[in-house]
Amino acid sequence: MDIFLNLANELDPEGRYLFLNAIANQLRYPNNHTHYFSCVLLYLFSETQLEVVQEQITRVLLERLIVNRPHPWGLLITFIELIKNPRYTFWSHSFTRCAPEIERLFESVARSCMGRDPKQPAVGEPPLQQANPQPSREVGRG
Repeated sequence: MDIFLNLANELDPEGRYLFLNAIANQLRYPNNHTHYFSCVLLYLFSETQLEVVQEQITRVLLERLIVNRPHPWGLLITFIELIKNPRYTFWSHSFTRCAPEIERLFESVARSCMGRDPKQPAVGEPPLQQANPQPSREVGRG
């Protein structure tokens, strides 16, 4: 994973965008390959110290989610994990709140993916502050 993190941190913005798109292209149907690249994107999001990298990861996923359905399974699972798991503190990043239109777009896409308000826990789920901080192991078992 170090090579992925190094590339994400050291590439110029255009190179990083192409790199992240290449990873997102691997988020397809449920199998080990999709699971691996989903974990790579989530790892990059959580481990990078650069908010610009986190913003580009979000952009790459969001660009694919705002187009017409159907969306690849791996793309949906990765985005849902990113916004739902408190480990990633997705909603606390400034780029999710930079403008009211952007915030509404994120919430709309999240609602579309999850079928409910993304900032609220599902029935039977603990509140986000108390949820398990480890990434889910259920992504992409195949």
